Amino acid sequence: MDLLKMVRILRAYWVTILVLAVLGAAAGWGWSAVQPRVYTADATGYVSAVQSEASTGAALAGDQLAKSKVLSYIDIGRWRSVAESAKAQLGLTDSVDELSRRVKVTNPAQTATLRAEASGPTPEAARDLAQAWLRAMTEEINRLEADDKGESAVQLIAGDSAQLPQRPSSPNVRIAVAAGLMAGLLSGILFALIRRTFDRRLRSSRDVTESCGASVIGMLPLDKELVGERAVFSFDDVRDGRGSFAHKEAMRELRTNLQYVDVDDPARVIVVTSPLPGDGKSTTAANLAVSIAATGQAVMLIDADLRRPVVGGIFGFSDDVGLSEVLAGRTQIEDVAHKVDDEGNLFVVAAGRTPPNPSEMVGSQRMRTLVRRISEEMIVIIDSPPTLAVADAAIIASWADGVLLVLTAGRTTDDMLKRAVDNIAKTKGHLLGVVMNRVPRRSVDAGYYGKYSRYYGHDHDAQTRWQRLVQARKRRARKPAARTESGPPTSTASRAARRRTFEEGPRIDADSSGIEVGLQELLRPAPASATTGPVRVLSSPGAEHGKR
Repeated sequence: MDLLKMVRILRAYWVTILVLAVLGAAAGWGWSAVQPRVYTADATGYVSAVQSEASTGAALAGDQLAKSKVLSYIDIGRWRSVAESAKAQLGLTDSVDELSRRVKVTNPAQTATLRAEASGPTPEAARDLAQAWLRAMTEEINRLEADDKGESAVQLIAGDSAQLPQRPSSPNVRIAVAAGLMAGLLSGILFALIRRTFDRRLRSSRDVTESCGASVIGMLPLDKELVGERAVFSFDDVRDGRGSFAHKEAMRELRTNLQYVDVDDPARVIVVTSPLPGDGKSTTAANLAVSIAATGQAVMLIDADLRRPVVGGIFGFSDDVGLSEVLAGRTQIEDVAHKVDDEGNLFVVAAGRTPPNPSEMVGSQRMRTLVRRISEEMIVIIDSPPTLAVADAAIIASWADGVLLVLTAGRTTDDMLKRAVDNIAKTKGHLLGVVMNRVPRRSVDAGYYGKYSRYYGHDHDAQTRWQRLVQARKRRARKPAARTESGPPTSTASRAARRRTFEEGPRIDADSSGIEVGLQELLRPAPASATTGPVRVLSSPGAEHGKR
């Protein structure tokens, strides 16, 4: 792991590291707060040799004798007789062993002094014990060194009385807080490195590139309006209040990057898929189609997820009539293509009723011929099922111009991405690039749009004709359900009912399926069948009659 990568990891987890460091410091302070206070005082005595004559030589000899004796006197400070004498002087009830553990006798280097350090629960107790211990040592040493006449060549002379300590020697709050801070900091760094090493979720474009070698051509930031729901935004009005400025600019950047993926042979048929459900592929496909249509190009969005269609609901119309009926030969593409914008650049084809063989239907020659004929006149964006769930996306990718793989930042793992890319590669599909969805705003890869959105003045509740149109379509789609007393069926029962209707139902009539009269005039029908000949966009008055 190089230094730059380590810095990126620490930057990504800086909040966790900071929290653990603060918790460590707080733990150190809390530990010191509950510990009993211990005070330490020391008393000093001087070892002196008795001189028989006042001369320099005698003084030097006495000093050497005192220094040689002082090392032996340190052991005397541990004797039980000394402890018993100090205990008797102070009238303590503590045991001799406990008093011995509270006192430490030392000899400062190159000196003839003895220092008795005593600890106690109060300053007075520590001071009194140090003084009593030094007096007991003086008595014991003078007794040992005395001759028959009661005179001793070396004696211990007690110095100044011990001073009263002003603050406790233990616990040391500063050291405890510093130790806790360092422990928390190291724990946070270790946690970040270990978590990042074993965390296989993709969080940045670098992770995607290192995982499968694919290029990231889009980074869609997290949008609060897309949390738990699907929505389409307007891209022809910069002051549209629906959708964040950052998300719209990121979608425009994705649209631009698609133009430069293959300049000599730009993709006309684009498949949008994801490794697993819930990655936002349908919403991404819908907004990408709206974004391309805003530039004046004709776009057709086809919902090829015949198992769990959602595109119709995003734009506010029913999914009961659509692609599956066209491929079954029951209706024409012109009858099920909804024009959803005022300029006539965007057409949406719902999935239709769920067939018993979705994979065979989307992989049929009729599907290929239909999409290729439409792509001669407009860009085709196909919303396909997740590539790890079913094989539909890989089948469509085998004949489409390219695939956009949408994944969720912080949710999709590297093995999911590798398996999805491998599934596309097995069918000779061409991966245009990866789109990272729901990238946190704090992420470096999220871009600068969110930072400057308020500066450019795009934060208001204005509503454009696009939102009024979509909301009106959704209200009309909910009216039949409101008249049903038994309420909507469950998703499983609904899909089963759609399969039965697909298998048993008669040929579909456009007027009775909820598609307005005149919608068939939006696209000129093919001369032979629904799968041959080019599709042309008409600007006749009848086309305006087909708007919802």
